[in-house]
Order: sequence, then structure tokens, then C-alpha cells
Amino acid sequence: MTQTRTKARTAAAPRRESAFAERFALFAECLLTGVWIAVASLPVVTYPAAFAAGSRHLRRRTAHLGGGWREFVADYRSALRGGWIAGLTGWAAALAVWVDVQAVRAGIPGGPVVGAVGLFALIGLVVAGLRAAAVWEPGASWRELLGAAGRRTVLDPAGSFLLVGGVAVVACSAWVVLPLAVPVLGAVAAAALAVEERGRHR
Repeated sequence: MTQTRTKARTAAAPRRESAFAERFALFAECLLTGVWIAVASLPVVTYPAAFAAGSRHLRRRTAHLGGGWREFVADYRSALRGGWIAGLTGWAAALAVWVDVQAVRAGIPGGPVVGAVGLFALIGLVVAGLRAAAVWEPGASWRELLGAAGRRTVLDPAGSFLLVGGVAVVACSAWVVLPLAVPVLGAVAAAALAVEERGRHR
């Protein structure tokens, strides 16, 4: 009788995947999320909302809460409220840096200094944007998220450098093989999540 009960409990117990299988599944999910982020970013100013939706999707997956394309789209639509303004601001900053670079190339006095400052400011803005997207929740204010993320970008240089490295990997992937940069976007979102989680436990 005891053996029968033991067998019944064993049969009813859920089968857990190995650590390798779970990690590989998460890696594959990151690559798929990168494709979703790339597609959602096609309207140009929607990339903050795309990263926010992708980050929230990965948070659900790591917490074993499920979720799929429909949840991603719902989060994306919610993040667009205010997120498109953040995207527009980012492109304006990129345009300003491009103007600075042209000033450097034209040999204008003080151009190299202005160009370097502008480039570092743009990198900081990108890192702050990734940090803000990683902690976004429906109904959150992008202005408040970016303000808090900017402070974390300065106060946590190690995490910020990690994200700079992630962005550099995307840029290098795009330089070598453009389609390769698409799935890597999901890995960048996962890196932002890891950096923010690391900051919470410090």
C-alpha cells in the first residue's frame, strides 16, 4: 500500500527541467524577444515602449508567470502612452550629437570638447533609457522613470558600463551582419533587467 502511494505521488509530481534546459530556454526567449522589440521599434519613436514591453515579458518568464505575444502587445500599447515622447527626445539627442560630430569634422574651435561631451551624454541617455524600460510597469510615468534611471546610471557605474558593453555588442553585430543585431536586442533587455536586479540587492 505504501509503495502504491509513493508511486502515485511520484507520478503526480511535476517534472522539473534541468538547469541547462532552463537556461537555454531563457536564452532562446531572449532572442525571440529581441525580434519582437525590433518589430515594435519600426515606427522609429516607439523603441522605449518596445524595450519596456520586452523587459516586462522577460520578467514574467524568469518568474515563471507565462505570457506571450498578446501580453507583449498589451504592454507595448500601454508603454506607448508617453513612451513615444521619450523616443522622440532620444532621436533629438542623437541629432544634436550628429551636429556636434560635424562641428568636429569641420574643425570649429572647441569642437572636439563639445563632441566628446555630447557623445558621453548620448551614451548616458541610452543607458538611462534601458534602465527605465527594465523597471517599467503599466501606468508608470516615463519622466519619473527616466529621472530615477538617470540617477542610478551615475550612482552605479559598474552596471552602466555593463549596459554600454551590451549596446556595443549590438552595434558590432549590426556592423558585421545586420540581421544578427535583431535577436541580440533581447539580450540587451535581459542585461538591463540583471543590472536593475543587482542594484536592488546591493
